[in-house]
Amino acid sequence: MREAMLKKIESAKQACGISFREKVKIFSHDYLKCCLYLKGLPPTAPVFTKKLYSTLISSSQLLEDFLDFHGAKNSSNWYFYRELSAAMRHLSLSGYAQQHISNRLRFYELPNTEEFEKERQATQHFIKESILKLAPVILKEAKRLEIPLPKRGFDASAFPGVVTGELLDFDIDDIDRDQQKENIVKIANEFLKVADAVDQLGVFKHYRVGEIREIVPFKVNEVEIRRFEMLVHNLQSSFDSYVIHGGYRFGNRKLKQLRGYFSLVFHLLQNIGRLLHFYERHLFHVGYKHVYQQVRERLVELIDPDILLDRVINCCLFYTCHFLTGGKALAREILNENIERGSITVGIPVKLGFHARPSLLVAKIVQHYGGQVELCVGEDRFDASSVLDIQWAGGKIQKEKITTVRFEGDTRALKDIEILASVNYGEDTMGKGVPLPKELKYLT
Repeated sequence: MREAMLKKIESAKQACGISFREKVKIFSHDYLKCCLYLKGLPPTAPVFTKKLYSTLISSSQLLEDFLDFHGAKNSSNWYFYRELSAAMRHLSLSGYAQQHISNRLRFYELPNTEEFEKERQATQHFIKESILKLAPVILKEAKRLEIPLPKRGFDASAFPGVVTGELLDFDIDDIDRDQQKENIVKIANEFLKVADAVDQLGVFKHYRVGEIREIVPFKVNEVEIRRFEMLVHNLQSSFDSYVIHGGYRFGNRKLKQLRGYFSLVFHLLQNIGRLLHFYERHLFHVGYKHVYQQVRERLVELIDPDILLDRVINCCLFYTCHFLTGGKALAREILNENIERGSITVGIPVKLGFHARPSLLVAKIVQHYGGQVELCVGEDRFDASSVLDIQWAGGKIQKEKITTVRFEGDTRALKDIEILASVNYGEDTMGKGVPLPKELKYLT
């Protein structure tokens, strides 16, 4: 068995033609040129652009993949060099997302972003400082491994910013594009669902480091954040594909402002995901072998995990929750402007009326779709998304011995309320629960 494995390795060497030592020089070249450039930046005001971040991302990922292919994770000699490339990649990915927010924030037209911008700048400063600390350590490690350094680093002209003083001619008008109401309703509704789901994380205050370590990674972690990131990315993709294709400058301002909300949230979630991945995989102590622990300790000396966690929770996740909450009113307004409206007349729950169970089920249907629905009793109107409002209506219904009521609003919700009413609002005449039709499975 061993002989067969050795033959395979020898065969692979012959097929490649170039040794590991020769190739690691090639795969490290642009990465080390970046590090030389970073080492030469002025410490007072280093300029980081998207082009620089992009070059750091691509060159570090290429090197990391090369080292992983050759087993660097299981080599005590090469493991630290490999971990440094991973650190550079994830910090640069985070920095790229931060720089994108910096470039685009004013186009999102979101209210009250001043405090957020201060926190965002502090986060970006931490990322820059961490990358600058890594660069000389990477160069030193390359020398130890006898990887030849490039003669010089990149020139600053290789990393221009994206902003110029010119704007291209605006000659593709998306104002009259067919904006299908069905897609607008779906996107606004999904935004509200995502906002409610993220609310469950409950990050609406600033946490001390000790408190943060109690929730990361046990409650807030990379897997959970990536799930939200994908949901918001899907919103953005649906919006650009089916609602408005153009940029931010012209068109329906409400719709474009809503896109601004979930675009900003998407890039914040990207940032959180990258930093949490780095923390959980490279800085969080989980009892690995001694050599891994040594490398972790060296990384912790370069990148303070307490500051990293503070930026993740008290900046990025805090403002993710903040902007999702802030966008809810706009999403509901857009939703109610575009929903198809209707009216149904249905009976009240037999025997017990609108007590807790039927009131809750009706409210859950309305909340599921997000559009406005009102319960009409005579001249009075009650919010059908509120259990308390429905029960207030129930008191009037019981007092006046009313047997039928009218619901008005979002036809999607009305359809399901009609189904619910057909099974006596999910209970028998004694108030015991009965199975709901398959169309209402989301209520269980």
